[in-house]
Amino acid sequence: MSGDLIGAFDELPNPVWRRFGEDTVRLGKARNHVPVLLEVDVTAARAALAERRQKGGSDVSFTAWAVKCIAQAAAEQRRVHAVRRGRRGRPVAFYDVDVCLAVYRRIAGDESGERLPMPFIVRRVNEKPLERVSDEIRTVQSRPLPPDQQWLVPLADVPPPWLVRLGLAAPRRLRDWLYWDRLLGDPFRVKKTMGTVMVTSVPLTSKSGGAAWGIPAGIHPLIVALGAIGRRPGIVEDRVEARDMLSLTVLFDHDVVDGVPMALYLRRITDLLEGAFGL
Repeated sequence: MSGDLIGAFDELPNPVWRRFGEDTVRLGKARNHVPVLLEVDVTAARAALAERRQKGGSDVSFTAWAVKCIAQAAAEQRRVHAVRRGRRGRPVAFYDVDVCLAVYRRIAGDESGERLPMPFIVRRVNEKPLERVSDEIRTVQSRPLPPDQQWLVPLADVPPPWLVRLGLAAPRRLRDWLYWDRLLGDPFRVKKTMGTVMVTSVPLTSKSGGAAWGIPAGIHPLIVALGAIGRRPGIVEDRVEARDMLSLTVLFDHDVVDGVPMALYLRRITDLLEGAFGL
């Protein structure tokens, strides 16, 4: 009788590498992140990207362009991606904006076949031309992976894969003491290892054209989630027109940044996105 109630089931693989994601979400929830949900009109930008492709120009992805805008605004409001020394030390504000992204890939040699988010960092995005940012992202998305490696590009201060696997198998408190506490308390190690800005793209769709946000969890001081793009009415010069509206979520570390810098950043990122910056 009980078997009929349960029905068929499978036990899914749970590779040890997933603990990176588990730790990131757990530690991110303990931070004083403030989420802000926005709707941004990206009609002009999408039209400019399409025109660029039609004219045979460089094929720049929407994500790469959004990353460039996010980094540009952060470079102008450096406090939003500052990292504090320890729990009570002074924040360190960097001039370079290193953006961490994630690509879902299978680990070579892992028989489970599960796709895991693998981080890579685009360095100095604020200083690079848009075409180079886009090329770096596309190159790393197709790069072959050595067995057991979970990083698409070499990262600073990361031990060899066998040692990482051993550390991930350790109890949570020991993992925190061995790695996370030492990493997150050092702004310079944070920047070298994971960058100061996290950008994630949430694959949401809305058939009705409505908004669809994703609210991520993470350990970066500035986290931006690109949500759905819905087409719906908007006001343009006192006229109602169909517009492409991007659902955007921005998370700030309130232990480092307060309301005014946050508001200035939000205003600037909105201006850049709506003004088709760099296109």
